Amino acid sequence: MRRLTIGDTPIAGVKTIDRQLFRDERGHFGRLFCAETLAEAGWPGPVVQINESWTSRRGSLRGMHYQIPPHAESKLVTCIRGAVMDVAVDLRHGSPTLLGWHAETLSAENGRALLLPPGCAHGFQALTDDVLLVYCHSAPYVPAADAGVQPLDPRIGIRWPVPIADLSERDRNLPSLPANYLGVRF
Repeated sequence: MRRLTIGDTPIAGVKTIDRQLFRDERGHFGRLFCAETLAEAGWPGPVVQINESWTSRRGSLRGMHYQIPPHAESKLVTCIRGAVMDVAVDLRHGSPTLLGWHAETLSAENGRALLLPPGCAHGFQALTDDVLLVYCHSAPYVPAADAGVQPLDPRIGIRWPVPIADLSERDRNLPSLPANYLGVRF
């Protein structure tokens, strides 16, 4: 029995992953990661880091982050408490969807995750208070490779669903893309 179902999005390589949640009077059980199934979706190999992100306040915005080559990474993002609008932005040189973005609502209730390939920036906005996300990474965090794009960049035009309550100084100071942006070679 398959416990993770893979779905396509308009951005090549960005996949939805729906978890089958088995519920009873005690709560639920669901699989967060399955190497065999996720390899079919493009997961490149082992999980080398698992991180969590807790966000206390609805409307808080985090992102848009990625790592530059040779430290580019795939990410599998799962919401295990609350709900978020999770966003991928295509920054890949030569991609037909360059600067395109795709969003999914991830929540503890719907069991959906988002799989992002290298070359896609990631961010999210909390739709509820008290949000907990789990990230699986295919490469370790390398501070010198840390990069990001301004989450309010008009060239990208992400439509955040609720008023922005919090945005870190780091994210507020991320650069907007230049007019001649051609993408990053991943």
